[in-house]
Amino acid sequence: MTDDPPPNHALLPAGLSDLLPPEAETEAASVEAIMDVFAAHGYQRVKPPLLEFEDGLLAGAGAAMADQTFRLMDPDSHRMMGLRADMTPQVARIATTRLAHLPRPLRLSYAGQSLRVTAAGLAAERQVAQAGIELIGHDSPEADAEIVQVGAEALAALGLTRISFDLTLPPLVPTLLQESGLKPQARTALGRALDRKDAAAVAEHGGPLAGTLTDLLLAAGPADRALAALLEAALTPGARAHAERLAATVAAIRARAPDLRLTVDPVEFRGLRYHTGVTLTVFAPGRHEELARGGRYICGGDAGEPATGLTLYPDAVLRAAPPRGGKRRLFVPAGTAAARAAALRAEGYATIAGLDPGADPQAEARRLACPFFLSATGPVALTAE
Repeated sequence: MTDDPPPNHALLPAGLSDLLPPEAETEAASVEAIMDVFAAHGYQRVKPPLLEFEDGLLAGAGAAMADQTFRLMDPDSHRMMGLRADMTPQVARIATTRLAHLPRPLRLSYAGQSLRVTAAGLAAERQVAQAGIELIGHDSPEADAEIVQVGAEALAALGLTRISFDLTLPPLVPTLLQESGLKPQARTALGRALDRKDAAAVAEHGGPLAGTLTDLLLAAGPADRALAALLEAALTPGARAHAERLAATVAAIRARAPDLRLTVDPVEFRGLRYHTGVTLTVFAPGRHEELARGGRYICGGDAGEPATGLTLYPDAVLRAAPPRGGKRRLFVPAGTAAARAAALRAEGYATIAGLDPGADPQAEARRLACPFFLSATGPVALTAE
């Protein structure tokens, strides 16, 4: 016998939570609004499984998520399985296997839940809702710009029009450091300094690159200013090619969405580890959490196809978006004709059917948190008590 209290079945592991009414309905409707925008641009929906065999899930781009992946043994096949931490590698697998025969570029969309070992960034959640698009088989600034345009339209569908796309180039700094001839120890120290945005440490360890890197470090901000500094910098050939691609991508985005706010951080390189080119992070004014993230990668491993994509995080999006009203809840007394209730649903009401004949409709509506009840003359709004 022990004096331990009985277990609390409402207690959940850290980073996991229940989503209750009306938030669960709001999230579902918002995800479908996002997916409708994706579909309108020709992105076809796929639905990968929650679990895959570990060797397939962590192949190619999936290797970058290995340390965030929960693993378990399949009691049927006795093989190790992984619970997805990100859906993009799964979509890449589908594109290069099941859909390898389809013409390119291939446009795919997806929505679902992922589970991570630890929470990422400022977010506390380990279960992460995702809704995204992937454009596979085309390497061009126009493809990058399409991803940005479609993502911006999806966010606008939820009322988020004052957003910022932060563009970065994860390969730029590694390429510049490698081509500069700096020793590995100096490259490592510079990488840490740039990651911390430590201008003093950059000056200390940068050697002949110190001035260039300091200028680029301080140039982060609005796209025009940052690009001007980047293109005027003394870059190595490989780094210059990356810079010119970023400039071409910004021009392509401006041609499609001239009013979209764009920022550039030339020396930021903390994108997901499978990113190989221009990357995107989306923010809303006054909020620090990411609404979306994406960018260019190789679909199917180093010898695979060029691809780019964008993943929206609906939980963060809804925290930043204007409140969305759900359906108006209307109490319908027992005995109401089915055709009458169906007509009310067609008008946009959510009908809550009474089950007890003779109950007072107004009192029942109040008890069941329905703002409206059906009277003999039609729907009536409850008055405040």
